[in-house]
Amino acid sequence: MTHLSAVARSTPGSRQGETLVSILTVAALTAVLGGVLAQHAGWQGRYVLAGWLAYAVLGCTVAIAASLRPAPARFGLANQVTLLRAGLVCLAGGALLASGQAPSISWSLAGLIAAALGLDALDGWLARRLGLMSAFGARFDIEIDALLLLILALLVWQTGRVDAWVLAIGLMRYGFVLAGRIRPWLRASLPPSRRRKAVCVQQGVTLLICLLPPVTATLAGAAAALALTTLLLSFALDIHWLARHATTTSGRALVEDA
Repeated sequence: MTHLSAVARSTPGSRQGETLVSILTVAALTAVLGGVLAQHAGWQGRYVLAGWLAYAVLGCTVAIAASLRPAPARFGLANQVTLLRAGLVCLAGGALLASGQAPSISWSLAGLIAAALGLDALDGWLARRLGLMSAFGARFDIEIDALLLLILALLVWQTGRVDAWVLAIGLMRYGFVLAGRIRPWLRASLPPSRRRKAVCVQQGVTLLICLLPPVTATLAGAAAALALTTLLLSFALDIHWLARHATTTSGRALVEDA
C-alpha cells in the first residue's frame, strides 16, 4: 500500500527531477574519478575531458528518453547503476585519444573497464530483485553494453595487438540494427536467452584481457578471434530464429487472408 501511494504521488516533475539528480550525481562522480586518474594514473586532462563531455551528451540523451516514458515510471535504482556504468564507459572512451599510448594499455584503464563490467551484472540483478524491469531499462542496458564493446574493440585495435578485424566485435550490434532497417523482420523481439547474455559477457571480458599490460599480441589475437567467432555464431542463431519466426508468421497471415 505504501508503494502504491508513493507511485500515486509521483508526478512528471518529480520523476524528471529524480532523473536529473541521478545524471548530475554521476557527472560529479565521473569528474572526481577523472581527476584521480589524471593525478595518480598519468591520464592527460584531455582524456578525462573527452570522457566527461561524452557523458554529458549521453546524460542529455538519457534525460530526454526518460521524459518520454509513460507515467508513473520512475528512474529507479537499477537505471541509476546503469547510469553509473555509462559514466565509467565514457571515461574509458576518453582513452581513445591516447592512440596506442598510455592509458590505452594500463592497469588503471583495465580497472575502470572491470568496474563497468561488474556493474553490468549488478543492474540486471537489481532490476529483477526489486521488480524494476522495464522496456526503457532493458534498452538502456543494451545500448551501454554495445557502446562499451565498441570502445573496447577500438582500444584493442589501437594497441596494435590485433588488426582492424577486431572492430567487427564492436560494430556487430550496430550492423544488426542497420540491417533491421532494411529487413523489418529482423526488428522482431527475441525470446530471453542466457546464451546471448553469456556471449555478451564473454566479449567484454575477452577484450579486457586483450588490454592488460602483460598480454602479448599472439594471445590477444587468439582471444579476440575466439570471441568474434562466438559472437558471429550467436548472431547467426538469433537471425535463424527470427527468419523462421517471420516465415511462420507470414504463413499464418496467408492462411488468414485466404
